[in-house]
Amino acid sequence: MISREEKLQYWLESAKNDRETAEKLFEAGKYDWCLFLWHLVIEKFLKAVLTKENKEVPIIHDLKTLSKNTNLTFSPKELSELIEITSFNISARYDDYKRSFYKKATREYTSKWSQVCADLTDKIKSNI
Repeated sequence: MISREEKLQYWLESAKNDRETAEKLFEAGKYDWCLFLWHLVIEKFLKAVLTKENKEVPIIHDLKTLSKNTNLTFSPKELSELIEITSFNISARYDDYKRSFYKKATREYTSKWSQVCADLTDKIKSNI
């Protein structure tokens, strides 16, 4: 059986790797996949918090729901941002959404949301 510390390290290392990949995807102009990866980064950090808090880690991708399961406090603006970031997961994955999301994920849009994601990530990470 995997210890809680091993689970925590898995979430942290995996999130770090995904963040590095998101940054490289931005540099490569792969903006839709960059945002998809940023969603995973935040999801994994929230799951790390849940692991640290010794809470059950649900198999879900909804960032607002995950955040509410932690002991962290998020402002209404941050909760709204988590909802938008959750849409990156769906939009980048499913064919019907991919085309419109690809058009939406311009350099400017992705730059803005990458910064929002980085700020949220730093906030969450500071509580681990």
